[in-house]
Amino acid sequence: MISDRMSKLLERSAAMSSMYTESARMKEQYGAENVYDFGMGNPNLAAPDIIRETSIKVLNETDPWYLHHYMPNNGFIEAREKIAASLNRRFGESFGVDNIMMCTGAAGGINCLLKVLMDPGQEVLTFAPYFGEYDRYADNVNCTLTAVPPNIPTFQPDPAELAKCVTEKTRAVLIDNPNNPTGVVYSAETIKAIADVLAEKEKEFGHAIYLISDEPYRELVYDGAVVPWIPDFYKNTIVAYSFSKSLSLPGDRIGYLALRDDVEDFENIIAAVAVATRITGFINAPGLQQLVCAECCEEMVDISFYDRNRERLYNALIEYGYECAKPEGAFYMFVKTPIADDKAFVNKAKEYRILLTPGSGFGCAGYVRVSYCVSPETIEGSLPGFKALAEFYKKK
Repeated sequence: MISDRMSKLLERSAAMSSMYTESARMKEQYGAENVYDFGMGNPNLAAPDIIRETSIKVLNETDPWYLHHYMPNNGFIEAREKIAASLNRRFGESFGVDNIMMCTGAAGGINCLLKVLMDPGQEVLTFAPYFGEYDRYADNVNCTLTAVPPNIPTFQPDPAELAKCVTEKTRAVLIDNPNNPTGVVYSAETIKAIADVLAEKEKEFGHAIYLISDEPYRELVYDGAVVPWIPDFYKNTIVAYSFSKSLSLPGDRIGYLALRDDVEDFENIIAAVAVATRITGFINAPGLQQLVCAECCEEMVDISFYDRNRERLYNALIEYGYECAKPEGAFYMFVKTPIADDKAFVNKAKEYRILLTPGSGFGCAGYVRVSYCVSPETIEGSLPGFKALAEFYKKK
């Protein structure tokens, strides 16, 4: 028998599992080309050619023993040097190798970081709507995730609501910018206001409150949007980055943590993350991908592909009468459902062979997430169904 704790996690994850199952069932029944799956954030774009070319180069030119054996838990020194140099050029930092820790994607890095920062019973805050796995990350270290209520319709976090939610037990605030599921980019004004609240709360409670910035979509922005570099606004910031989206490598699980020397308890955090990486079972991030992504850390997928999808789908949905804050980043849009029950709307959409993710799974009911990282053909094929779905609810 599995543990009670895992039984509860399994139950909470059932919606995600059923999405895969339902997608496969419908594609078998109707043909894959006749099912319009917007449920998962799985990039349709292939990784840039430079990834394959660099992988071959690294394999050919690196001593096999060195490449495939253990390295420091925080990663190859040369990989950390190259990533630090890139961040220094791009954001005016002065990072060295000790400021960068290679990790198994941003998710692996955040899980290790929470293991370092949190004691059981303490609290992490985040802003609704939020990436649904954050609940599991908090549960992994026996702490509580509390969601600051959503600021509808802009979905820019509300600093006043944040101030109400911070307690003596709060040790970290976890944000995702650009945001999954809304695609909203948190502005510099919003980030400054969040930083001001946290600085005041640090003084009030007499301990550090770390701002963990989860940034897998940092480079995926449109219409001239700028993602603020959060360490410039708040001293105790730790950045978690993944190459999953910028280089279309979600299956390779590679990313890094970055933090400045003046983050409170910097040396102990660095040392403890190395320990957490080992005891959590990751040991170290994949060696080949460390060296490949460090070489390619300023390369990018062609985001014009996502931008065209964004414009086509957003404009069509607005024309049909749906409501949605136009996304400036990532590859999601968060669409208000014409009925309060977002799960019922998702089930109704299946009748039109459209698969969506209910907003209640992101801490914000009454919306659905639409992942537009799909083929243009999927978008075009879905539009008659989206239109008919809107017309169905207008008649009710």
